[in-house]
Amino acid sequence: MDEMRNLYDEHQIQVLEGLEAVRRRPGMYIGSTGPRGLHHLIFEVMDNSIDEAMAGYCSNIEVTLHPGNSVTVVDDGRGIPVREHPQVKRPAVEVVLTLLHAGGKFGGEGYKVAGGLHGVGLSVVNALSDWLEVEVKRDKGVYFQRYERGKPVMDLKKKGTSNRTGTKITFLPDAGIFDTLDFEFDILAKRFQEVAYLNKGVKITLRDLRSEEPIQKVYRFEGGIVSFVQHLNRNKDVIIKKPIYIAEAGENTDLEIAMQYNNGYSELIYSFANNIHTHEGGTHELGFKNGLTRVVNDYARQKGILKDNDANLSGDDIREGLTAIISIKLKDPQFEGQTKTKLGNSEIRGIVEGILFEEMQSFLEKNPPLARKIVDKSIRSFRAREAARKARELTRRKNALEVSALPGKLADCTTKDPGLSELYLVEGDSAGGSAKQGRERIFQAILPLRGKIINVEKARIDKILANEEIRTMITALGTGIGDDFDISKARYHKIIIMTDADVDGSHIRTLLLTFFFRYMRPLVEAGYIYIAQPPLYKVKKDKKDHYFYTERQLEDFFRRNGRGSPLQRYKGLGEMNPEQLWETTMDPEKRTILQVKLEDSLLADSIFTTLMGEKVEPRKEFIEQHAHLVKNLDI
Repeated sequence: MDEMRNLYDEHQIQVLEGLEAVRRRPGMYIGSTGPRGLHHLIFEVMDNSIDEAMAGYCSNIEVTLHPGNSVTVVDDGRGIPVREHPQVKRPAVEVVLTLLHAGGKFGGEGYKVAGGLHGVGLSVVNALSDWLEVEVKRDKGVYFQRYERGKPVMDLKKKGTSNRTGTKITFLPDAGIFDTLDFEFDILAKRFQEVAYLNKGVKITLRDLRSEEPIQKVYRFEGGIVSFVQHLNRNKDVIIKKPIYIAEAGENTDLEIAMQYNNGYSELIYSFANNIHTHEGGTHELGFKNGLTRVVNDYARQKGILKDNDANLSGDDIREGLTAIISIKLKDPQFEGQTKTKLGNSEIRGIVEGILFEEMQSFLEKNPPLARKIVDKSIRSFRAREAARKARELTRRKNALEVSALPGKLADCTTKDPGLSELYLVEGDSAGGSAKQGRERIFQAILPLRGKIINVEKARIDKILANEEIRTMITALGTGIGDDFDISKARYHKIIIMTDADVDGSHIRTLLLTFFFRYMRPLVEAGYIYIAQPPLYKVKKDKKDHYFYTERQLEDFFRRNGRGSPLQRYKGLGEMNPEQLWETTMDPEKRTILQVKLEDSLLADSIFTTLMGEKVEPRKEFIEQHAHLVKNLDI
């Protein structure tokens, strides 16, 4: 039976359909022909190597970026089968590279689980490449074949002998299909690090040979997702020194969970299915949350910490300060949508919930001091949320006309269409006054903010909602916060942070971004948050005002016109009159506003923790490391 399970040859390669439409409609297969689709090519090839690793046959993967933007991916797996396919009468490796939905993942025993689910990976990469070369080591031989734009230009040939096994694929993306061929090292490095954490012990090497000084990064984590959690918590004060680790291997599923509590107030849960980051969660994440809520409440009641008349702790209470990785590998995953971001297998919820409950119950019983820390932190969170609930009620308007009584003096726009409405969050009453006078009141609302809001990274929700400026913002935005948050109720689809161009203005902007990231992240993900770009300088020449937003613009102007003109350096928005503020910063025809995008939530979480959190040392190290990048510093 074991021998049959480990068998992987031409009989496991099943053919479902041909390869006609990929070059005509590449977006259907890789999402886009921009940078995202370009990098997806490498991930598709990489997924096949990782599938070999998950099956237990691969421990080394090397990816090399060459000058000219060709890429090589090498692994030491079993090697793609090379003998003649019984159906197609061509070598199996050629079938895999030229036919859609042809691979070892549709049945048989080629793979127990796989991330490359649809068998389109290698064939799509081949179809979208100017050329592709494959070299396979297996069956004591070394086999080679070259393709151009998806079609073989030679038969598979044996070019040598070898006692090793593995697959080497080198390809050059087609410049006629992709907008750019420039691979970004950091995008690849982030993904490879993530994959290395999820596959304990697998060594992934990334080399970039495109510059004079080659770059190389090697990722290998013997601790797997335990190391992942420790990495995420590296700048946080943890209340459980060693992460809790749960692993369970079943007939069709392998489950791993690593979790660790810190003293913070945010939860950080990342879930994966077959190495694919399930951004939208799914049944595995739901099972985890349900199991954790149930086991902590059961323990607290059993030990008498929660009395009979006490309400149960909510999941949010129990997950406060929790960092967790959930990684499940299953045979037939069902992903909702084309983007593979939500796991839909209904049976997985019960499996994960049951395993988590049983293992966590055992942990709590064996570790009473740690169990008490978790329960006590949850109870403190519960009390804070009750206080926050009362504070939240103060931010709810009975109707849209009650803005006149708001302490923040919101000057609303007249249109009620959120898609057309803009809200300017303006630093200070002085600038707020100019903005109110200079705005286009039909679609632009102004909310002046007095002073600096609370740093939400260092405070619980009850303290946050006690802050008057934050309550005012929540009321003006209309979405609610926390459990009540509903993005469909957003009253403005452009929320523009407009602060002074000095250190204090930068700090206020950072505090606001921290608040939006931690407590209103869907606004960031939807692209509703913007940063205004007021001018830094004004030069008066020939009775006309010229505004400059960067040092370079100013220098270019002086180079062309000489330096004799009067120069004004703006440090505060209040230095501009309403007409100037409109002309430079608020007029949609002339202004520059930067949209805030969330490209890497892990990195963003790390930076907010480092720069805004309790620990001083990581912040000091960050400043020392990046001090040379500072161009303008107000003293």
